[in-house]
Amino acid sequence: MPSDIHARIAAALAALTRPDKVHDLVVDDDGKVSFTFHLTREDPATLVRDARKAVQAVAGVRDVKVNVMDPGTAATQGAPHTHAPTPPPPPTPQEMPHLGRVLAISSGKGGVGKSTVSANLAAALAQAGHRVGLMDGDIYGPNVPRMMGVDDKPPVVGGKIQPLLAHGVKLMSLGFIVEREAPAIWRGPIIMKIIQQFLRDVAWGELDYFLVDLPPGTGDAQLSLAQTIHLHGAIIVTTPQEMATGDSLRGAKMFERVGVNVLGVVENMSGYVCPHCGTHTELFLAGGGERLAAELGVPLLGQVPLQAGMAQLADAGQPIVVAAPDSPAARALIDIATHTAELLQATRSGPLPIAP
Repeated sequence: MPSDIHARIAAALAALTRPDKVHDLVVDDDGKVSFTFHLTREDPATLVRDARKAVQAVAGVRDVKVNVMDPGTAATQGAPHTHAPTPPPPPTPQEMPHLGRVLAISSGKGGVGKSTVSANLAAALAQAGHRVGLMDGDIYGPNVPRMMGVDDKPPVVGGKIQPLLAHGVKLMSLGFIVEREAPAIWRGPIIMKIIQQFLRDVAWGELDYFLVDLPPGTGDAQLSLAQTIHLHGAIIVTTPQEMATGDSLRGAKMFERVGVNVLGVVENMSGYVCPHCGTHTELFLAGGGERLAAELGVPLLGQVPLQAGMAQLADAGQPIVVAAPDSPAARALIDIATHTAELLQATRSGPLPIAP
């Protein structure tokens, strides 16, 4: 039986892609399948998902594990050489004028509300009359689909992926493409490929602002973005605690090292506003965002308070600036969006018109 199912799996994969893409195919007696998939930079990022689905559709398969590998990287592992090769120069970031002002939104650590800030800034800019795109660059934990309330598979027209639309914002996320429970166990070359595909193979159209929600930290996604496209600025999101601001400082220094201008700092979860009396209460050590901004020599763009019901709205796909625009958190985020737009416009000749 294992040999029979092995042949059927091999046939299903052969119908989808070239045989040299699949290696180390193993099928055990319980119907558990594992194989290594060679994904090059020229391949579409959806090919791995399609291969997994093709195998899952074979009768008798109970579980599928796929190890994704860049064959160019694999070929160099363990290869004998007498001297270290000269590393290639880093790629030159490209100008993509049709995307307008390109803004990276980052944080030093997870859990500070970076995606919440990204979604609300994008929605606020769209409400102000601007053409806005939001790219979910958080490859490991894409949250933009849930926060913006969309979860459809983007169509492909004329070889271009069509972004989805929510709250006036054009969206693209890995969460639209892969299964929700699928873990992203990918190395740097695959991450760079996904970032490049989202930038070059998506029909973004003509935009005024293009926001990229990055994963926390200073890893492959941040470096890939900075090497692929010219960034006009970055925003660092933190919370008031010293531990968060210390991590955020390292993230800001990374952008400075690759020549990206840090526009300012956003302090999220900046105290709590009582929904009954409006009293503002500090829940954490206050002033972390101000101290981080002062150390970096950049402005504190704003402080966003904790607010009852905000998390539930995010889970329902309703940014607070859309669902409750007069609330304290929404007003803070709208002011941050306005301030950010002013700073970005100052970096270009012939500033974009500000919507009334």
